[in-house]
Amino acid sequence: MLDFLDISKPFADLDSPVDLETERAITRWLHAEVRFLDAERYQEWLERFIDPDIHYWMPDMETRRRDDPRGMFAYGEAAYFDDSWKELEIRVKRYNEPSAWADNPQTRHLHQISNIEVNATEDPTLFAVHSAFTNVRNRNEADQDIVHGRREDVLRAVDGGYRLLRRRVFIVQNVLLSKNLNTFF
Repeated sequence: MLDFLDISKPFADLDSPVDLETERAITRWLHAEVRFLDAERYQEWLERFIDPDIHYWMPDMETRRRDDPRGMFAYGEAAYFDDSWKELEIRVKRYNEPSAWADNPQTRHLHQISNIEVNATEDPTLFAVHSAFTNVRNRNEADQDIVHGRREDVLRAVDGGYRLLRRRVFIVQNVLLSKNLNTFF
């Protein structure tokens, strides 16, 4: 198995930047993805951007001493998300349920993506992508959440486009103060 596909392992220090045309195409893909998320076009996001073999993981970050060998997180411990296609599909379907009161009225979203780095891997159909994000969500008059973090994505080239195969999401907040986590990063 290729190490960068293992959700429990961080990307190594990849130093295989792709050509400018590939980098631009993947950057455009990332921008289109967040446009779909901002518009709450979740079913289309799932179908257009997500690979059926997806592993989408967001660990709960813990404050530990620098000399703690566990680090700030470890796979298999607490996580906000540890989703396959099936779990993402369930989350997407939930948005359309009458019982989804946390999203009615509609949440206003803004995803900002920056610090994009695209690296080739030993598999020519897979790309390792680092990025930073800010996710702003606003509801009602005074409900606002701002979440900052970074992502390690693996994109698979499919039919002239790309699909998200793996996403590791790391937020910078130690305590997430949001009332809910009805969003995708």
